[in-house]
Amino acid sequence: MAEITAATVKALRETSGAGMMDCKTASKKSSRTAAEGLIGVVVNGLAGAAVEVNSETDFVAKNEQFQNFVATVTQIALELGDDVEALRGARYPDGGTVADKLTNNIATIGENQTLRRARKLVVNEGLVVPYIHNAAAPGLGKIGVLVALESAAPVAALEALGKSLAMHVAAAFPLALNEAGIPADLIERERAIAAEKAAESGKPVEFHAKMIDGAVAKFAKENALLNQVYVIDGKTKIADVVAQAGKAAGAPITLVDYVRFQLGEGIEREATDFAAEVAAAAGV
Repeated sequence: MAEITAATVKALRETSGAGMMDCKTASKKSSRTAAEGLIGVVVNGLAGAAVEVNSETDFVAKNEQFQNFVATVTQIALELGDDVEALRGARYPDGGTVADKLTNNIATIGENQTLRRARKLVVNEGLVVPYIHNAAAPGLGKIGVLVALESAAPVAALEALGKSLAMHVAAAFPLALNEAGIPADLIERERAIAAEKAAESGKPVEFHAKMIDGAVAKFAKENALLNQVYVIDGKTKIADVVAQAGKAAGAPITLVDYVRFQLGEGIEREATDFAAEVAAAAGV
């Protein structure tokens, strides 16, 4: 852990406006990995926001103070947008900034906590539909999904479609709305894996390029939401599900975007030896 100097605390205090003792406590805990916590989602008709706030342990996710903070920050994101730095500097309802409140929470709850990411979706006409998997409280859980539907169709039809699509997104974990949106680094990773498999296949070298291209195309298709097979019926492409719903509702429906936040995804968790920690704490 880095040394906590007076300059460190002074800088944190100047940035956050938090009290001296709160800043010292937050500094001491800042190097700890925070990969638990909660996802928050909230919608207001044409707009929706999702936020991830991390803590060190799952226990904190049950803390009412922490839950209220996540819910409040998610509401602020719905109003102000999803720039995380802007959110940290936004005014918190009971005074100070979001960053101030977070620093205070670290001091009073006793664990490192971070406002990690946020996304806001907006449609011009239609509906943004939320879904929380295994909710810990209303709008709070470990997987949060937003589905943005652009349409003049009745709200009830959009709500029903949006909920089923959001459940699919939670289960199927698409990487992008369509194949073109798959991140380039993931495509290159799959290309490298496919090249290695082709080299080990024993097939003539002249077939390798076709094998690699085929494997990459299959990966992109399977991970693009609109091309995925609907988990609810196991046979219909999502693009066709949306088209059929629009036909039934009497107005075209376009799935324009989605968000899927899963708690702690992409965070490298520290390997710990619990027995050793207990022994150290006991002075053994």
